[in-house]
Amino acid sequence: MPVKPRAKPKTSDKPASPRKISIAKLMPSTEPNIDDEAEERARGGVQSLGRAFSILEEVARHREGIGLADLSKLVGLHNSTTFHLAKTLVSLGYLRQERDSKRYRVGRPLFALAASALDEIEMVNLATPILEDLSRETGESGHFAVRMGDSVVVIARTSGAGAFQLTDRVGVVRPAHCTALGKIMLASLRPDQLKRFLERVELKPSTKKSITDPAVLLREIAEIRRSAIAFDDGEFNAEVRCVAVPVYHFTGEVIGALGISGPIWRMTDQAVQSRAKLVQSAASRLSIEFGARGLAKFS
Repeated sequence: MPVKPRAKPKTSDKPASPRKISIAKLMPSTEPNIDDEAEERARGGVQSLGRAFSILEEVARHREGIGLADLSKLVGLHNSTTFHLAKTLVSLGYLRQERDSKRYRVGRPLFALAASALDEIEMVNLATPILEDLSRETGESGHFAVRMGDSVVVIARTSGAGAFQLTDRVGVVRPAHCTALGKIMLASLRPDQLKRFLERVELKPSTKKSITDPAVLLREIAEIRRSAIAFDDGEFNAEVRCVAVPVYHFTGEVIGALGISGPIWRMTDQAVQSRAKLVQSAASRLSIEFGARGLAKFS
């Protein structure tokens, strides 16, 4: 019986030698690989994300806004690349572009994202220019305060052009029950929080006009919640009158109180009423800076 000659194995059928296997592991494959393509796309996405953040950071450094050419130069990108990335950020709301100057500025959603972690320094930076405008318009001292335990602390202040300006320094702590700023913060508390406040805090008088009766304070707070404005008629300092309104952040909750104060002989009833509108306008501006939408109300 004839024996068929054994066919020689093809080169491709031969098992690779251990040496070739070791070399193959060291040498990258020249054939396209699905994982390689996915990695390349991911790398491109990370690069675009990094560029977008560079643009956001550079725009944020220019409070007066920045044009496309300057922005491109600072982030080291071509104008076309910067334009398309900025256009996407504008469409998402994280940047805004002024109609006339075409300058880019930071959009409100960024403040909304940061509001929950908004620190004192940034609040001061945002509040101070608005307080300066308010002091210029009213001639009185402007204040922005936040709650600190059962009291309020003034974290930003400005002086007006009027004589006899208050000399309160930034960081001064004031009682909540006998200051306009403090009453705003009390009005922002939930009923159970306000109840606990009255149970643990003694309403000590600072002047003869200070409220020391919890029932009287509750009635005034109810009115403040209705009108969203608080007054201090010589209750902390017998020679000073104050008016304050709430400042909100993106959740619609009160984050602080903004107000003005001046000597009682200048802050007449008529002056207080007219300047209250300016205070409300300033507080609305600051609320928008903190990411609030529309005019929130006390709950």
